[in-house]
Amino acid sequence: MKPVRTLLISALFLLVLMAVFVWLYPHMPARVPTHWNAQGRINGYMSPLGAVATPMIAIAVLAVLTLLLPVISPRGYDIKSFVSVYVLIMLAVQAYVLVSALGVLLNAAGHPVQMPLVCALATGVLFMVMGNYMGKLRKNFFIGIRTPWTLASDAVWERTHRMSGWLFMLAGMAIMAIALTSAPVTWLLGIALSAVLIPVVYSYVAYRRVEARD
Repeated sequence: MKPVRTLLISALFLLVLMAVFVWLYPHMPARVPTHWNAQGRINGYMSPLGAVATPMIAIAVLAVLTLLLPVISPRGYDIKSFVSVYVLIMLAVQAYVLVSALGVLLNAAGHPVQMPLVCALATGVLFMVMGNYMGKLRKNFFIGIRTPWTLASDAVWERTHRMSGWLFMLAGMAIMAIALTSAPVTWLLGIALSAVLIPVVYSYVAYRRVEARD
């Protein structure tokens, strides 16, 4: 899929979000819950307009970046060689924003939506989608595990992202499974943070091994 065609999907996301907002608006309070703490208690509010405008802006910005980043990529770090994978990941992130926003709007209108659970499940799915395609990313400055060591070596980039793909898949499944058991949110955060930090450390170790071999 070409980046320009993703504008249609992004536009559909925005239309769905706006349509749901118009449908639910008469049932919304003046202050819409938009954030929950680690104990699942509400600790953030917005106006109804702010609750829909914020995710719409986020989706629009991601849509623009989907088009812009392949164009401005420097020589040697071109996104065009894996553009279909890049597009799918960017759309997955937009879908994550959409699902979270729809949950917020439905919850505000009185529908029984457990937002901490919805966000955890959506995060797990996003990790799994990213993990499935992580190994297909090629060296670039905008997406993937971008450390000094992965950017310095094609071999380190490939090894790190191949390992990260499995790690993200496992983390995504673990997040979803733990979320369904009503485990503390700190567990979910720990898994997500580990899935992000472990590849960073691994990239350094892999670089030292490749450097020693050369």
